[in-house]
Amino acid sequence: MSETLLIIEDEALFGRELLRRFRREGWDATLASSFEQARGLLLGREIEPAVVLSDMNLPDGNALDLLEQARSAGLPGEWVMLTGYGSVPDSVRAMKLGAYDFLEKPPDIERLRLVLAGAARAAHAQRRLAEQSAAEGRRYSPDSYLGASPQAGATREMLLRLSQVPFSALVIGGETGTGKGLAARILHYSGPRKTGPLIEINCAALPRELMESELFGFEPGAFTGAKGRRRGLMEQASGGTLLLDELGELPLELQVKLLKAIEDKCLRRLGGEREIAIDVQFIAASNRNLESEVREGRFRADLYHRLSVFRLELPSLRSRKADLKQLVPLFVREFNAKAGRRVRLIPDGVWQRLEAHDWPGNVRELRNAVERCVLFADGEEFPARWLQLEHATSQARRESQHEGGLWLPLDGSLSLEDMERGIVEAALARSDGNVTAAARLLNSTRETLRYRVEKFGLTKLSS
Repeated sequence: MSETLLIIEDEALFGRELLRRFRREGWDATLASSFEQARGLLLGREIEPAVVLSDMNLPDGNALDLLEQARSAGLPGEWVMLTGYGSVPDSVRAMKLGAYDFLEKPPDIERLRLVLAGAARAAHAQRRLAEQSAAEGRRYSPDSYLGASPQAGATREMLLRLSQVPFSALVIGGETGTGKGLAARILHYSGPRKTGPLIEINCAALPRELMESELFGFEPGAFTGAKGRRRGLMEQASGGTLLLDELGELPLELQVKLLKAIEDKCLRRLGGEREIAIDVQFIAASNRNLESEVREGRFRADLYHRLSVFRLELPSLRSRKADLKQLVPLFVREFNAKAGRRVRLIPDGVWQRLEAHDWPGNVRELRNAVERCVLFADGEEFPARWLQLEHATSQARRESQHEGGLWLPLDGSLSLEDMERGIVEAALARSDGNVTAAARLLNSTRETLRYRVEKFGLTKLSS
């Protein structure tokens, strides 16, 4: 398919020659001979050119003013400027407005052909990026946080409000598996920065010695093995959003450098000598209680307060079990499509087991359970045998604890941290919330248990 080219040229002979030449080369070319004619074509959306080739000085206006109006109106496309009166201020302004190139008249035709071909490729990439961003925006809208429960409704309303404001920083809290990554993507792709990049880093997944170079980048020779220059993730996220997942795992010495970069809106690569300006929206996510981490001295208070301009706490699945009716069919459809299955009937017994389970792994655990059942299904009925949830109900679990036991599943549904939380909860429940008595049950100290109570946000259960 030919690319659309708008030629804006007031010299009739030169304009017609350009029109003829580029039509012959396969362009869908249109000629405008004045500022106002071109303005009507562009702002009236009569054409949407991939490339605009424009004389700078027109009888009734300056083409840079038209470029500025087109950019303000959000019109896509690349601009190549021509002038017989080249000047440094004009060329600087053209580049600041995002012009692709700036050539003096009369241009070398072969060079002009190459420049226009490059501009067309850039415009094509720009369109592809815009289409991808629009698709992500449809996929990650506030409505994609599903649930009819009051908790889900309140979270959806907060996501909608946040997506409408240009916030600088946000902290998302909640247990593991509650959808912190989903919330971050909703905020990015529904917000003012949706056309910019979304860069994610898991602070718990990288070795400490690599974290700084990943965040800030490095120059050649900055350390052994640094043979080239690398832009860090903060630099790559400029103009968009940086998601710092599991932020509580970031070492204290790097927290200082991160705070400085956020405050100064600039950074210096490892081994670098100059400051690099950045424009980044920061979203921090953690399943730790960062306020408790601050009190215990494991997280910097100044960084926490700088990031927590807004706080979004995601509810656990056990607190909104009414949402199972929406989430389970959604996951069934997803895995039907992926695996070519045709599960559509969910027996009452399955619903009873789903609603009786406490879902310590939250939505992630639910999704895994549904995937397992759909993939192993032999027909249209959802197979309960592959749920592999704990068989005891909450009441049975309380009875087993009362008898001196504690049941923990070893089927992959609980992380080590979830198990630790369950043990602390059980000890507190056994001792009626008395931390000293619970510590005695666990053969631990009161201070050690108090730290874990605050870590897991169990203060309402303790005294």
